[in-house]
Amino acid sequence: MTDRDSDELAARRMAAVVTASDGVHHGTREDASGAAVAAQLAAAGFHVTRTVVPDDRDTIAALLRRLCDDDRQALVVVTGGTGFGPRDVTPEATRDVIEREAPGLAEAMRAAGRIVTARADLSRGVCGVRGTTLILDLPGSPKGATESLAAVLELLPHALDLIGGDTEHRGPV
Repeated sequence: MTDRDSDELAARRMAAVVTASDGVHHGTREDASGAAVAAQLAAAGFHVTRTVVPDDRDTIAALLRRLCDDDRQALVVVTGGTGFGPRDVTPEATRDVIEREAPGLAEAMRAAGRIVTARADLSRGVCGVRGTTLILDLPGSPKGATESLAAVLELLPHALDLIGGDTEHRGPV
């Protein structure tokens, strides 16, 4: 492996965890889901940064654009704001930003959650690609967020390689 290959591989393992929550943003609630998701990604070999934003569509979308376009994160995981509440706007913000949806990932997360609770179907999370970044929306509860991420975690390295231009097929997962 050349230094360039090593640098490209390292870049494909950069992840940003964004917590979309008015309560966490205002300091009235702990960021348990963001911490849990960050730990899960770090254990899987990702270099992780964390950010908190309020439940505001424009604010979330602007941050997603910056993380994708300027910071060139390979993976952006948003936890929170995927439910039915009036301030739950993460899926709309994600759709404002992505260029291509990845519905199979969102479907896999809901299907895995459905095994544990029927409430998994209340998550409106969206997954998609902007440039060379994969964006995943996860529920706001630590349990829902980590279970959803676990449902697709083993797919992420190959998905990120594909998005990064490495389209060689390596066999079954």
